[in-house]
Amino acid sequence: MVLKVYSPEFKADAVALYLSGPGHTFEGVGKDLGISRETLRNGVRTDRARHGGGSTTSTERNAVDSPPTAEEPQAANEALRRELATVRKENQKLATERDILRKATKFFAQETTW
Repeated sequence: MVLKVYSPEFKADAVALYLSGPGHTFEGVGKDLGISRETLRNGVRTDRARHGGGSTTSTERNAVDSPPTAEEPQAANEALRRELATVRKENQKLATERDILRKATKFFAQETTW
């Protein structure tokens, strides 16, 4: 088996591509770039160890380190309340439709028994 040697620029670009999105997988990025997933995984490990990142990305670290402001929970609560109201309306609509279909089924079942 031939051991491939990649340039440092290529390795850095591959790691940056993997870390650029939360939906990226070692398998997917490795396949796109023509490298094995283990090679990419080792590169990501090395990069994280070098930068002291552990297993989290920089965006995850920033979200954990900064405490939320007073407005953020209030805005989140308000958004959740609006969503809850929308879901309750939709639930009521679906319950009404279900009841109508049940009544229609009973009506048509009586018609066919004549």
